[in-house]
Amino acid sequence: MADARLDRPKGAERGLFRRRSSNSDRVGAVSEGIARFLGTPRFLVYLTVFCAAWLAWNTWAPEGLRFDSAEFGYTLLTLMLSLQASYAAPLILLAQNRQDDRDRVAAEQDRQRAERSLADTEYLAREVAALRQAINETATRDFVRSELRALLEELRAEDEAEEDAPERPEPARKQARRTKATPTRPS
Repeated sequence: MADARLDRPKGAERGLFRRRSSNSDRVGAVSEGIARFLGTPRFLVYLTVFCAAWLAWNTWAPEGLRFDSAEFGYTLLTLMLSLQASYAAPLILLAQNRQDDRDRVAAEQDRQRAERSLADTEYLAREVAALRQAINETATRDFVRSELRALLEELRAEDEAEEDAPERPEPARKQARRTKATPTRPS
């Protein structure tokens, strides 16, 4: 029981030949590597040197050592280059498709990021507008000073009026000040 693998389905180990699962990402990565190499100047230099060596050998080598003759138009070289081209084209297309998929995912992520940025910007704009309104409704320092000056002038005027008025008992005067000093709310 200790040899049982719990990370695989039960039927995966049956049969004489175990089928290996093909990893499309691995195949895609290998094809992209080949496609990248096919598009480099190094590959062109290697291919040029290979073809030049092939042609030189099959042109100037002794008759018995030549394997592809010029009489038949270097048929074997032509077949090899055709085979290389027939494999290179699908590999390049596969690499382009994978790149298109990556570009599509990146574009989607950019779009989502732009939407989040736009939503954040709109939220901040609303908050700034709310703060501006709140600041316009708050009392400024000059307003508070002018109100305090007006109250101070009222108190001085009352004191002068009380000094000119006949003498009242002291508790009545304090009571009158308290009722006038407490602000009344507008209804």
